[in-house]
Amino acid sequence: MIKGHGDDAYSFTCPITSNFSSNVFGRVDIRGLKQYLCESMDEIGHYPEPQPYTLEKALAEHFRLRSDEVCVTNGATEAIYLIAQTFRGTFTAIYQPTFSEYADACRMHGHQVRGIYRLPEEKEDYRLSSEIRMLWLCNPNNPTGKMEDKQRLEKMIRKNPQVCFVIDQSYEYFTLCPLLSASEAASLPNVLLLHSMTKRYAMPGLRLGYITGCAGLLSRLRANRMPWSVNQLAVCAGLYLLEHTEEAPLDVASYLKETNRLRENLQASGAVDVWNTDTHFMLVCLRMGKASALKTYLAEEHGILIRDASNFEGLDERFFRIATQTPEENDKLVSAIKSWLEE
Repeated sequence: MIKGHGDDAYSFTCPITSNFSSNVFGRVDIRGLKQYLCESMDEIGHYPEPQPYTLEKALAEHFRLRSDEVCVTNGATEAIYLIAQTFRGTFTAIYQPTFSEYADACRMHGHQVRGIYRLPEEKEDYRLSSEIRMLWLCNPNNPTGKMEDKQRLEKMIRKNPQVCFVIDQSYEYFTLCPLLSASEAASLPNVLLLHSMTKRYAMPGLRLGYITGCAGLLSRLRANRMPWSVNQLAVCAGLYLLEHTEEAPLDVASYLKETNRLRENLQASGAVDVWNTDTHFMLVCLRMGKASALKTYLAEEHGILIRDASNFEGLDERFFRIATQTPEENDKLVSAIKSWLEE
C-alpha cells in the first residue's frame, strides 16, 4: 500500500476544516443511520455471521439476483485483494492512471502486471492483447473522473471471453452516465463488478462493499474469503440502508452542476488545467509549481486538504485531485489557490 492516499488529515498538526482529498462527500445527512447504529450497539457483543449471508440475501433481493451472485466484502479494498488472491499468477492489465491498490494487490499475489493507457477501438475489433487474462478498470475512473462508454465496454467484454473484467464501480452513484447493472454483470461469465456503500453514504470508517457477478466466479472468491471479515455494525448499516432506500443521500444532478461550476472557476483562474469529468471529482494539473507544495500551503494556511496525485502511475508532481464539496467551500478553495500563486 503506497503512502499518499486521500483523507490523510492525520499527517497534519493543523486543523482541517474542508476536506477535498477524499472522494467521499462528507456533507451527506446520515443521522438516521447513526441513530440506528447507536440503538444497535448491543450487537457488538455477538460474533457476526462468518460470511454475511443475511446482507447478501437482502442485496440479492434488492437487485433481483440470486444470493450466490452477490459477495459482501469489508469495503471495495477487500474485494480487490480477494480477487487478486483468487486469481493468483494471472497476466493482468490495469487501465492507467488509476487507483494504486489494483496493482499493489496483484503484485502481492504474483500477477504479471502491465499498465495500459488506451483500450481497443472498433477498428481493432475491441480485442485486447492475446496474453491478457484479467483487466482492471475503474468506472468512473479514479483519479480522472472519466466514464467508459457502456456499449463500447459491453462489446469489449464479449469480444474477449478469455479475459476476466474487474470493473470497479465504487463511484457509480455519482454519475448520470449509463453503467453496467448488477444483473447485467451476473449474466456475463467474465465480469466482476465492484460496488461501495462506503462512498455513497459517507461512512468510510465502517468499510462495506460488495461484488456482483456470475455464481461461478463468486464461488471461487468465497473459497478464499476470510471468515468474519465484515463486522456486525457494518452488516447492520447495510441492512438499514437497504430498508431506507427512499432516503436518497444526495441530489446527484445538483451536485454535478456544482462540480461543473467549480471546474469552470478553477480553469478561469489561469493557474491550472482541469480535466473533464463525468463524476464529482476531478484531476487538476498546475501550470507552475508542485502539488505537494500547494497541498502543504492549503492545509497549513487555510485548513483545506487536497489529494496530491503525483503518485498515480503516469502522472507527475503537477497533479492533484479534488472532490466537490459545498459551494462555500469550493469558492474558498479557488480563492486559496489564487492566493498561493500570488505569494
